[in-house]
Amino acid sequence: MSENSNQFLDALKEMQGVEVGDIVDVEVLDVEDGQIDVGVVNAGVEGIIPRREYTQDRNADLRELVKPGDKFKALVLKKAGGDKENGEFFFSVTRLKEREAYDELQKDFEAGNTIEGKVTSSVRGGLLVDVGTRGFLPASLISNRYVSDLKPYIGKTMKLKITEIDPSKNRLILSHKDLIEEEREEAFDKVASQLVVGDVIQGKVSRLTNFGAFVDVGGVDGLVHISEISYKHIDKPGDVLKPGQDVKVKVIGIDDERNRISLSIKQTEPSPFEQATSDLHEGDIFEGEVKSLTNFGAFVEVADGIQGLVHVSEISYKHVDKPSDVLKVGQTVKVKVLNIDPGDKRISLSMKAAEPNNSDNEGSRPHRSRNNRNSVNSKYMNNDDNGFALGDLIGDQLKDRQ
Repeated sequence: MSENSNQFLDALKEMQGVEVGDIVDVEVLDVEDGQIDVGVVNAGVEGIIPRREYTQDRNADLRELVKPGDKFKALVLKKAGGDKENGEFFFSVTRLKEREAYDELQKDFEAGNTIEGKVTSSVRGGLLVDVGTRGFLPASLISNRYVSDLKPYIGKTMKLKITEIDPSKNRLILSHKDLIEEEREEAFDKVASQLVVGDVIQGKVSRLTNFGAFVDVGGVDGLVHISEISYKHIDKPGDVLKPGQDVKVKVIGIDDERNRISLSIKQTEPSPFEQATSDLHEGDIFEGEVKSLTNFGAFVEVADGIQGLVHVSEISYKHVDKPSDVLKVGQTVKVKVLNIDPGDKRISLSMKAAEPNNSDNEGSRPHRSRNNRNSVNSKYMNNDDNGFALGDLIGDQLKDRQ
């Protein structure tokens, strides 16, 4: 067989070897408005690349992108019918790039790598992202907070994690939220390792909600529940705080399992009880108003919102069956401080120990009017914080019934 015959057979073999799904080298023969005419290098096979199979830009001018003589690889997409001797093929560059991109993305997915992609547009339910191929970023996976407006993300380059990939279905699901959570967990571990419950630190209010304020403490947000913002009642955090405000906070809880830090603003300041009793000492005698009566004693106002208990046994040296027999609400009485318990916020008072004929008064602290105690009245407590624990009051009541 002659040399020319061998060359002809080799060329014929190459032409017959072009199959759908193959990756081949093509050369640009001509460029038209909506397509590129190409031929398979050394194969004698011709075909076209439609605009959408070369670029995703529908408005692109193909003549500015390629010119006759350019060579590149393309995917054999399908074979079209025709009268040409060798038939006609459709080729695709975009799908080849997608296939190559999926190969790399699969490796990134298996390795858990972070990738980058540019948001190209928003659709119902999320964003379309170019990561070498088109991926979908659901709105629920954009952030660890609710995102209502998708438009600001268009055109931005984002770091992403792959949550699902299926090349056969052209399915690629992405997440930015997972990356945030990973970074947040790393930041939490770093910050939490340097904190212990009871620490008082500086922070900055990052955002406000109806139930509290989130405060940045070194790159991690801790929560100040609305009940821990102030000793006074507040309707909403925004009434006393604003984003960006510097605040002093106390660490009151660290939850390693849920990556949460609980903070308190009010506990960095003296409580109203501590402020109200800062100028009050055991042995002090003063006048106070009876605020309420029970079977086991009388509650007398020590400072605005602060009450102490005069047990029924401390009302008089004479036997008293029940406080209402000798006292009434609103009555002004002279009392002596028997005990102050800051831990349980309890103040024990005695009327009989404040009587002039009581020998215990000799050598006691000077008598002073409640109205003259400036620091005692400087702060306020809630009306229900009367200085006694409910269990103590019930216990005394049970003793009276025995």
